[in-house]
Amino acid sequence: MLLTGFEPFDGAVANPSQAAVELVASTWSGPEVLVVEVLPVAFDRSASRISALLAEHEPAVVIATGLAGGRAAVSLERVAANLIDARIPDADGAQPVDAPSLPGAIGGAVTSLPVQVIARDIAAAGIPVELSLSAGLYVCNHVFMHVAAWAAPRRARAGFIHLPWGSGQAPAGEPELPIEAMAEALRIALRVSLDAPSDLSIPVAPTS
Repeated sequence: MLLTGFEPFDGAVANPSQAAVELVASTWSGPEVLVVEVLPVAFDRSASRISALLAEHEPAVVIATGLAGGRAAVSLERVAANLIDARIPDADGAQPVDAPSLPGAIGGAVTSLPVQVIARDIAAAGIPVELSLSAGLYVCNHVFMHVAAWAAPRRARAGFIHLPWGSGQAPAGEPELPIEAMAEALRIALRVSLDAPSDLSIPVAPTS
């Protein structure tokens, strides 16, 4: 399995996705092998690194995570767009607009994670969760598109989860969640993605 977060960006001193995936790594008891990586918030370097990790490990489950400041719940992303429209420069100063993440590929991809089951089980743990149809058009979506496209022809499950600010990290007035709660949501997502034979056909109501 492969679990990724992102480094801090846009002047922030922390990124909850980095803290959450590192906490999962430090407490993971298996028995499956879990590879955890923190990616740069840079279009070219994140794509190169995630592609190398996928080629090296051929994981059965891939969950990439990132920050969605302003959201109040763990957001299970359903759709990746094959489009970059960078609102700010990335960590390397690149700011592509109207460019594809994967030139020549289809216009988008969908998650292969069993997101309805994941949402049900995260909600049962008392953690706010929602399904989302927009992963944005920045580096998070870029990585999502790469992992979803990689998984599509394989018998692998791959997707993206956006996280709110961690407690004590959010700008004034923005929602936040404890890092421990977000790490637990990721543990649930990993376990369900490994064990659930299929997704639910009945939508799960969001929690808050």
